Amino acid sequence: MDINFSLTDKVIIVTGGTGILGDAFTKGIAQAGATVGILGRNQAVAEERAAAINASGGKAIALVADVMNEEQLIAAKNKVIDTYGRIDGLVNGAGGNMPGAVVQPGDDVFKLNMDAMKQVMDLNLYGTMIPTQIFGEAIAQTGKGSIVNISSMAPQGVITKVLGYSMGKAAIDIYTKWFAVETARRHGDTIRINAIAPGFFLTEQNRTLLTQPDGSYTERGNLVLKKTPFGRFGDADELIGALVWLLSDASKFVTGTVVNVDGGFSIFSGV
Repeated sequence: MDINFSLTDKVIIVTGGTGILGDAFTKGIAQAGATVGILGRNQAVAEERAAAINASGGKAIALVADVMNEEQLIAAKNKVIDTYGRIDGLVNGAGGNMPGAVVQPGDDVFKLNMDAMKQVMDLNLYGTMIPTQIFGEAIAQTGKGSIVNISSMAPQGVITKVLGYSMGKAAIDIYTKWFAVETARRHGDTIRINAIAPGFFLTEQNRTLLTQPDGSYTERGNLVLKKTPFGRFGDADELIGALVWLLSDASKFVTGTVVNVDGGFSIFSGV
């Protein structure tokens, strides 16, 4: 039986590569043998992380772009094509929340901050769709490849406060399924698109919601842990196995799927 989890000789782009989860993604992809494009707005961090991977024997290139800026993304794509001649995969890791789109318990639900809601929805949905349009076209020209989106627990049940983020991630789920069908109808089994739905991991966006300045858990943090059968937050490295599987030929008959990596959060009723 030949089950190939290797990413050797593949060139894979990671948007949001300068974030906490993006750091784990890029390192894991490099360790699996791929050349990784670390894409983010923070040039210093992208270059630092690429240098660290290259120094450890891997292959990485820093790419500076905003996922909402088509011109910057096209320039990043051209840089990769000019350097390596191909793109085999894309991880849409960019996304997040903002304070204005968080609905607090005392807020009037009929006076929501619609501008903030739209910004968060745009970042999470179009910040995935636009890179897919640009890098996905290059994958199609390569002839075969895999795209992995990042979903969330938010579309699978109501999580209070984070309405804009929840709507954006719910849109990611249906976009993943829709795009999987349409690429299959046009390109057969050569282009696959799936999503990973992480449970609760401490990131820049949610750390202040889940932990106190002294590191102890907030009331919300404790509620999350109570609903998670494993009784802890995830470690970013625990997403790598599912990510490499979806990017590799080991999952070559998998498309349109949302894979939960959540310590059981999504299946537990709380009772």
